Amino acid sequence: MSLKFRHKVFLTLLLNSLLIVVSSLLIARYFAFRHFERYMNQMDMERLGELAELLSEEYRKSQSWDSILEDPGHWHAITRIGHWRPPGPMTAGPPSFASSPPPSTPFFGGDPKRGGPPPHDERFSGKPPPPADGFFRGKPGKGGHPPRDEGSSPPPGPPPDHGPMPSTIALFDAEKKPLSAIEASSEQAYHLKPIAVDNQVVGWVGIRKHEQPIHPLDVEFIRHQSQTFYAIGGVALLLAIMVTFIWSRHLLAPVKELAAGTRALTSRRFETRLKVRSMDEFGQLAADFNAMAQALGRYEQMRRQWMADISHELRTPLSILRGEIEAMQDGVREISREALESLHFEVLHVSRIVHDLHDLSLIESQTYAADQTVVNPLDILMETLRSFGPRFAHLGMTIEAAESSPQPVAIMADADRLRQLFSNLLENTLRYAHAPGILKVEHQLTNDSVLLSFEDSGPGVPEEALGRLFDRLYRVDKARSRSHGGSGLGLAICKSIVESFRGRIEATNVPSGGLRIAIAFPLRSD
Repeated sequence: MSLKFRHKVFLTLLLNSLLIVVSSLLIARYFAFRHFERYMNQMDMERLGELAELLSEEYRKSQSWDSILEDPGHWHAITRIGHWRPPGPMTAGPPSFASSPPPSTPFFGGDPKRGGPPPHDERFSGKPPPPADGFFRGKPGKGGHPPRDEGSSPPPGPPPDHGPMPSTIALFDAEKKPLSAIEASSEQAYHLKPIAVDNQVVGWVGIRKHEQPIHPLDVEFIRHQSQTFYAIGGVALLLAIMVTFIWSRHLLAPVKELAAGTRALTSRRFETRLKVRSMDEFGQLAADFNAMAQALGRYEQMRRQWMADISHELRTPLSILRGEIEAMQDGVREISREALESLHFEVLHVSRIVHDLHDLSLIESQTYAADQTVVNPLDILMETLRSFGPRFAHLGMTIEAAESSPQPVAIMADADRLRQLFSNLLENTLRYAHAPGILKVEHQLTNDSVLLSFEDSGPGVPEEALGRLFDRLYRVDKARSRSHGGSGLGLAICKSIVESFRGRIEATNVPSGGLRIAIAFPLRSD
């Protein structure tokens, strides 16, 4: 099943919109999470600086890390594990007592929502919990714990923290060797902050780099951000579908109008016109369509007029022939020499019309275009004038023609058609110019063309008839033209011949009262 053009346009625009929306969301989500990760690391580095100052004070008191290594409760009190995003499963809710250190002197402001220390409880103000396995440099008991009297009960309060120092925060010596029982053995996994005492680095405190959010609130924030991005993407996609649908309909509306107009032209409704709604390519296409429809309408009108004129031109002599022949058959008119000459005249008139129509069709079809060669139009003109000289002299008319130019003149044309062109113009002068009279034939050379003019002594034609003088079967005076034996196609043939050689022809009245026909042919370029 082939898609229609409007469906292809809709799918193309929709695909582009979808790619833009999805890529924008992915880029926005990527940079949002990157910026959030950077924000978390910056916040941790700020807190790490405060922790480094506190550890510096602790080191200054004992000039070693023994007090912290031997007393994990003291370390927990300093670092406030609940404040530093403890590792583990990403579950919401406050940390359990099993993983919460006993409170001590305040370090950071408590914030239960961020996992800060719980409210102060007097039960946790006693001794610190027992040291964890492998945390201090003492002898471990069975199972890694210090020995304890059997049967003794654990101290009251929450269960002590027997785990190792949490891996979120780690303590390193001056050479960046880990001092606490952390899982990672390399400082590369931590953001480090120097611990300085009297401008001398005595250790490093580090916090694990955030590869992904681990705090429940951070996870919740990321989840809400993702949902927001998905919601924005869904809304943007729906809007893109709506806008694409509306825009595709608006974009293809001129195409639909053009298709409907084309179908109307194929049905010969040449009065069809399109509305030019814009000045873009579609507007230009609509304007061109209207110009084409107007031209087709004009050609259709000319065709109908042409058919009517041809029918009239042929019907008149044929009617005369039929009437005279029937009169001879009925004995009304005798078969005489004069009757036969009248019949012969009408037959010649019909033959002349048919011959001119054939010539006109050949010229307009340009079937002889391949026979064009380099010719000198002035030589052919002079030859034609000499052949018509006796006929002009017989009517008492004079031909005034300048001598041929000594400079060679060359155009691309067909010699036989040029003779036909000049012969038709001279025949037109013989038929319609008053005798005695004068025909002036002149020529002029320019840089790129040769100009020829034929000017008779009159009479001229009405100004309103000049524009139609080269139309087919047009006559200024139909009765007078018929009496002179004209077919009404001579000047139309002249125009077709001149235009087939890329020339121009026009007719004007001259002040002396005559008619002037000017022709311009382009010179052959070497």
